[in-house]
Amino acid sequence: MKFTIPRDKFLEGLQIVQSVVSTRTTLPVLSNVLIKSEEGGLSLATTDLDTGIRTHVEASVEKAGSITLPARRLFSIVRELPNTDVQVEVDAKNSASIRAGNSFFKIMGLAEDDFPPFPKTEGAHIFKLEQAGFREMLKKTAYGMSTDESRYVLNGALLSFKDNKLIVVATDGRRLALIEQELEFPKTNEIDVILPTKAVNELQRVLSDSGEVQIAIAENQIGFTVGSTYLVSKLIEGNYPNYKQVIPSETKERVTVERELLLTSVKRVALLSSEKSNSVKLNFSKNSLEITANTPDIGEARESLPVNYKGKDFSIAFNPEFLADPLRNLETDEVFFDFTDELSPGVIRYNRPFLYVLMPMRTA
Repeated sequence: MKFTIPRDKFLEGLQIVQSVVSTRTTLPVLSNVLIKSEEGGLSLATTDLDTGIRTHVEASVEKAGSITLPARRLFSIVRELPNTDVQVEVDAKNSASIRAGNSFFKIMGLAEDDFPPFPKTEGAHIFKLEQAGFREMLKKTAYGMSTDESRYVLNGALLSFKDNKLIVVATDGRRLALIEQELEFPKTNEIDVILPTKAVNELQRVLSDSGEVQIAIAENQIGFTVGSTYLVSKLIEGNYPNYKQVIPSETKERVTVERELLLTSVKRVALLSSEKSNSVKLNFSKNSLEITANTPDIGEARESLPVNYKGKDFSIAFNPEFLADPLRNLETDEVFFDFTDELSPGVIRYNRPFLYVLMPMRTA
């Protein structure tokens, strides 16, 4: 196998695939990137058996073939090479010689035979939507996914294709983020699937601001075609909890707040909350919101904001990190804060089909 490729193109392709590679693996080939010559260039692929990613890069192939090389090491080498054409030649013993300018590297690889094939998604449900819209949906919900491995069905995002809508939901049991978008598809394609965290994170990296993404859902597998890149992932098996039960059917009060102002205030006041009492208190009074944190052995912080509020005086406490997450990931100038009382969930909304439900914290 022998090919020549501009260093930037090679680096870009390796950057797309290298983050799927597992750092802890018992199979050496899973630490490698599969490089395969194909028409007009090269195919680069990596997998950890649960998630796989493949992309095409343009290159001048002199001699066809394939090889798997240590992905992270190859990426580090190519990143440091001078910005010129890179020539790679592989011998019969799976040793790859890499030349660029005055630099020369030789690294050992493994044959393609050991590399696991990507699963097929035949007879799949197919959906198409704008990349930018889908990436925005993931960004506005992904922070709500659980990291608690004992609740594995929550270690991902629910994609619900129902009633000509795509609904994306993420929850960890203490907060829930939900966003929806109109999407036309036949009734026979209606399906709910749970996309694992790793696939959600990879998708946010590969989706761009233009063009379409094609989603193919087959039994226990999901594939995403984004331009010349293909991402495939196993789905999480199990039943996602009924998220509709968590959303309050009605709330008593609505406060309109400047998003950026609320975010910076919460972040500042939270500096004096402790790991033990990880909470900030929101105290509402006429046209005013005071945010406070009080930790006996550390100190206290207080900040007040003007808000449009006419109801009775009222206080509610939240985990500051959970309160900041949606504010950090929305772009809108204003958000609506809906609540009923200090023991009921608060709901953050804005003028799009998005909502964020947050359970309050009990304070002494």
